Amino acid sequence: MGKITIYKDKLVFQRKDELTVIEGYGRNCLRCRSTKNGKILDENWTLLPASDDAEVETSGDEKAAYIKNGMMSAKIEAGEPWYGGLITYYRDGKDILRTKYEGEYTGRNVHVEGDHYQIKVIFEANEGEHFYGLGQEQEDQFDRKGSTVNLLHYNTKSAVPVVYSSLGYGFMWNNPAPGRCETTNNHTMWVADSAYQADYLVYADKTPAAVLKKYCDLTGYAPQFPKWAAGFWQSKLRYESQDEVLEVCREYKKRGIDIAAIVIDYFHWTEQGEWKFDPKYWPDPKAMCDELKEMGIEPVVSVWPTTNPKSENYFEMSEANMLIRTENGQYGTFDFYGQQTFIDPTNPATGPYVWKILKKNYYDYGIRNFWLDEAEPEVHPQQFNNLKFFAGNGAQTAMLYPYYYSKMVYDGLKESGEDDIIILTRAAYPGTQKFGSLVWNGDIVSTFDALRMSVKTGLSMAMCGIPWWNSDIGGFLFADIESDYFKELVVRWAQFGVFSPVMRLHGSRKRQSTYVERHPGIIEKSGGDNEIWSFGEEDYVILKDLVELRNRLKPYICKYMDITTETGAPIMRPMFFDYYDDEICYTLEDQYMFGEDILFAPITGQGQTKRKVYLPKGQWIDTRTKEEISGEKWIECQAAIDEFIAFVKKGSDIINAF
Repeated sequence: MGKITIYKDKLVFQRKDELTVIEGYGRNCLRCRSTKNGKILDENWTLLPASDDAEVETSGDEKAAYIKNGMMSAKIEAGEPWYGGLITYYRDGKDILRTKYEGEYTGRNVHVEGDHYQIKVIFEANEGEHFYGLGQEQEDQFDRKGSTVNLLHYNTKSAVPVVYSSLGYGFMWNNPAPGRCETTNNHTMWVADSAYQADYLVYADKTPAAVLKKYCDLTGYAPQFPKWAAGFWQSKLRYESQDEVLEVCREYKKRGIDIAAIVIDYFHWTEQGEWKFDPKYWPDPKAMCDELKEMGIEPVVSVWPTTNPKSENYFEMSEANMLIRTENGQYGTFDFYGQQTFIDPTNPATGPYVWKILKKNYYDYGIRNFWLDEAEPEVHPQQFNNLKFFAGNGAQTAMLYPYYYSKMVYDGLKESGEDDIIILTRAAYPGTQKFGSLVWNGDIVSTFDALRMSVKTGLSMAMCGIPWWNSDIGGFLFADIESDYFKELVVRWAQFGVFSPVMRLHGSRKRQSTYVERHPGIIEKSGGDNEIWSFGEEDYVILKDLVELRNRLKPYICKYMDITTETGAPIMRPMFFDYYDDEICYTLEDQYMFGEDILFAPITGQGQTKRKVYLPKGQWIDTRTKEEISGEKWIECQAAIDEFIAFVKKGSDIINAF
């Protein structure tokens, strides 16, 4: 039988091959760490220090002990030798989470090597419980109940090991090792494939908004959102030269269409890992930036973390251990125009070194905004135990990469005096939101299925505390812009883009039959045209109206982005976030609130012109017909290709924007 020791501020349970500590971590939060090793490590990873408002009370005896901290409490039982150490968590006295016996020592630890084990923490399943979060990937599921999610990053997938439960609590798995999470009908199980200890936090509050705020207390809040970023972003794969960028922006200006940003994508550089414009195609970056700023357009420049021995910076970085190394074999971890490896931003020396280069070659020309692509990083094959970071072996630390990659550029911009920081990033991890990361869901395909899944992706990221999110309008891969399919798709996606935290048109388009090659010798060629006038006159009229609507919504968007900075509440939020007493709202996966006053119901099917919408309690104004409708019921709505389905709360001035 194990031994329970009760302290003023924590409980300690110990038996052969197990040491477990439960303690308060700020108010309404309990942290549990458990290991087969002889001591608990104090490694917080990306977790912020605990606030000092915990109110911990402990009690009990050698058989069962209790710890209470605000709304959260827990009981640990000594039990029998093969059945001890089970923990039950309570929210306001109600049982919400119970560890489960599944084999000897509850299946928690299987030895891998040294002090590292495959860690498992298993909980009983609760009937009727819903789970939301776990990051983003292309799948048709917003409610994660009944699913299994691999905890690892790759292009189109960011593992953010955080969930919100419909029982009113949040759960954060504080472990950057690849693994998995099973929220199935027979159990909930969190697995780290190789780790020193289990480490997780359970926290609760009265509303979903308050629970998400608690999570932001633990990991950080998004900074002040730049007001310019609330407009429309223009992008494509890719503008091959300075002249092309300026021609496109001048055309938008000529047509009287205000755009917020234009994105200069990859391979504008001389070599991967040199982070500078190729002067052959970009002869005067400062003049380009000056003209863009005069037009009110912010330049955004892509940065990749890839490098190879051809780069002028490679050997200096390699000798200083600023690059990801392999435990076995050569440097190459990504084959893209030759074998590449990646910079290692977990090394504290890497950030200042790379920022010095970025500042000289981009920032000093007037570029304040960066696109951090390949942020997972995209290694092939995904043999994490063959990666050696400053932070440790990849088997234990690989999921940290996007956190430190974003931090690297954020710290450089802050050091240079910038406050309005937004960083377009292809992966996320708990805490990246505090570095101004605007996450997107990667190189998804140009299909209606991908559009439908992107809606759920955005809502999942919102419940992971990642409030700045967007998708490539039209999808990224395999689009034929001359096809009727894509002409319909890009409009429906643009409608969704209007009601996303950031509206950004991007993609690798099939070249039109009339496409003219401008730079035949260039390494990475451009795709087809991707401006709002590129898809035919009918689409152009619709897309122009949508961009103008987005611009009219900017004050509303900025208002809610300010709220995000203060409270953590995302602007794109699931229906239950505000209507948490309505059971129906926990089942809605394809409609959502955009701030407190706008309800948006996207159309995501080819040829679809009608759908059902659930209106919660209150009076609602149809933005198209201006009809007033009472809530707490389902209605059927119609929307032709040039229409969308949205409602505004009665009494809100934002109705005037429509």
